Amino acid sequence: MDMSELRVLLTPEALRMLDDLGPIESTDAAARAVMRLRAEGHSPEFVSAVVGQARLRTKATAKFGQFGGRMLFTRAGLEQATRLSVAARHAGRMRAAGITHVSDLGCGIGGDALAFAGAGIRVTAVDADEVTAALAAYNLAPFGSDAEVRHGLAEDHAPDPSTGSGSGRPTEGVWLDPARRTSGHTETRRVSAGDYSPSLAWAFALAERIPTGIKLGPAHDRDAIPADVEAQWVSADGDVVELVLWSGALARENVRRAALVIRGDRAHELTAPADAEDADVRPLGAYLHEPDGAVIRARLIGDLARSIDAGMLDPHIAYLTSDAPAGSPFAASFRVREVLPMSPKAIGAALKKAGIGRLEIKKRGVDVDPAAFRKKLVLRGSAEATLILVRVGDKRHAILADRV
Repeated sequence: MDMSELRVLLTPEALRMLDDLGPIESTDAAARAVMRLRAEGHSPEFVSAVVGQARLRTKATAKFGQFGGRMLFTRAGLEQATRLSVAARHAGRMRAAGITHVSDLGCGIGGDALAFAGAGIRVTAVDADEVTAALAAYNLAPFGSDAEVRHGLAEDHAPDPSTGSGSGRPTEGVWLDPARRTSGHTETRRVSAGDYSPSLAWAFALAERIPTGIKLGPAHDRDAIPADVEAQWVSADGDVVELVLWSGALARENVRRAALVIRGDRAHELTAPADAEDADVRPLGAYLHEPDGAVIRARLIGDLARSIDAGMLDPHIAYLTSDAPAGSPFAASFRVREVLPMSPKAIGAALKKAGIGRLEIKKRGVDVDPAAFRKKLVLRGSAEATLILVRVGDKRHAILADRV
């Protein structure tokens, strides 16, 4: 979105039309809306701005729920914004630490700032992009003077570390979401310190002086994580969405590694003072367990294994095994039916015998494209199962199992 499109969008007529359009959930629905608005005499610029924004609002429901229906977005801003359920956890930690004012440096369209303001924390939100800052100002307008938005660089708007309550307890905090410079960045790609703006050297130096939360991609280089911060990997409804580095009063005592697993409105957390030592390897038992991605990223698989009396299937593969279901929010369990050679012919025969017509395929440690492998199988019947393609030692196996 450029400034000319923003000016069109922020007119009273465009905002009223946007509200009247409501959700637009498909390309066909968008095309019909375009045709109708053009037939009513609206300009191409007006129609493009309004219909495009209606589409973004519809997509925003997944992250912002009902709040997305009154917000404004850019495509990139929506993709990069923190989910409201996750942002609420950030705000909760700030409140618990006694923070009453947060400088949100690199606020984007205002996802985290909304959560801070909603939790009763005063927010100063800053973004380097003028259009994005204007959208954040619109989204935060309901909070009035408790949410100020500024256009500028994070480096020019960092708070004074000496500001405090007078009792020694900090009241100023920073939330920092550095922009990824790398084109095509995804949340699973390995990201290094040089991929961010402002630089992580600047961000880490700021975190040494004032309580700070720094949001990074979950694949961030672990060797670049400072030793004196708490590193918390977060998964939401099965997806690992972020790594947050917490410093100062925002970091918990004796916690340096954490895996926060959010499912709907419930959350569970595994914490440790350091990377966990791996559990012993044991032969495949009656159940195979897949640790949540946040647990894997945090390298807490060993602690998880010991908590459910399981062992590693292979020292280099993130699967656990035992003779009982895990019964843990930190792992998915699969009951083993049989172990097969990784041959489409052998697997196909087993699927046919069991009448399996719906098959989930997982893989770990093997160079196989699950989509291509599926095409080699004939699926018929009403039963369903999971096929786990995995390397154990120097051998490849196909484990046919049922998700518990």
